[in-house]
Amino acid sequence: MKKQSYDLIGDIHGQAPELIRLLKKLSYRQFNGVWQHTDRKVIFLGDFIDRGNYQKAVINIVRPMVEQGFALSVMGNHEYNAIAYFTKNSNGEFLRPHNQKNLNQHKEFINAYSDDSAEYERVIKWFKTLPLWIDFDNFRVVHACWDNESINLIKDFQNGSSILSDKLLCESIKQDTWQHNAIEILIKGKKVLMPNECAFDDADNNIRKKMRVKWWKGSNSNYQDCFIGPDKVKALLPLTAIGSHNLTDYRSSEKLLFIGHYWLNNEITPLTDNIVCLDYSVAKKGGELVAYRWNGESVIDINKFVSVERL
Repeated sequence: MKKQSYDLIGDIHGQAPELIRLLKKLSYRQFNGVWQHTDRKVIFLGDFIDRGNYQKAVINIVRPMVEQGFALSVMGNHEYNAIAYFTKNSNGEFLRPHNQKNLNQHKEFINAYSDDSAEYERVIKWFKTLPLWIDFDNFRVVHACWDNESINLIKDFQNGSSILSDKLLCESIKQDTWQHNAIEILIKGKKVLMPNECAFDDADNNIRKKMRVKWWKGSNSNYQDCFIGPDKVKALLPLTAIGSHNLTDYRSSEKLLFIGHYWLNNEITPLTDNIVCLDYSVAKKGGELVAYRWNGESVIDINKFVSVERL
């Protein structure tokens, strides 16, 4: 039997025109209103929403593809945040506070459904069906970081399930729980407090004192090696070792791994011999929406990347 081939697509963030152009470039076509391919399926890496101007349009493309079996998807941190923003605890309080910071992050998504609360709720319920990770025989998919310890803890907690249960969601909101740490690592990546009282403004103009870490770096890496963020901040960081506990030991002998999340802006290339990030910042001018065409290979092929530029 012929092995299924997949097209893995990075973070979309409400950029429907680019998604349509990429699907066409990958030879997907609409049939009965659903984008599909005769031989291939898409795997989305999450983060469909926030930032862009076409929130509903993106959902109206990806959701039917997943529901009708023409695509799969993992959950991104923006879908997780949207679920928590919508959901109340037993005291009637929203799991993600409705403060100005969080409203600013979600406003495009919320505004898109401001005249249709029922559909908004249906979309949130659909987000909850997306797994936190996918582990196939030949490759793996997670939004930000593959961490075996976190995955095994969640499996034990949920009888093997990778779906975000209500119990896991409620526990993961509490910052002093292992559930919080595990979810943070998988969908937001590893973070570490920056030394020397360094801080910077992120893409949403929030002050960050913790830095995203290039967790795939070797154990001898220093703070500058592992920093993800503005070059001007990187220059302030020391060359001292960051510590292996802040990284993840994803060895070259492991399966191919596909991630999103990291807003890359360099040349499209693998992070390591077996790790690919497909988030190349389509949500900002100059960015690209990137796919990788997997045809059964166990080694990354640089010629399998396909992209479209931000309009």
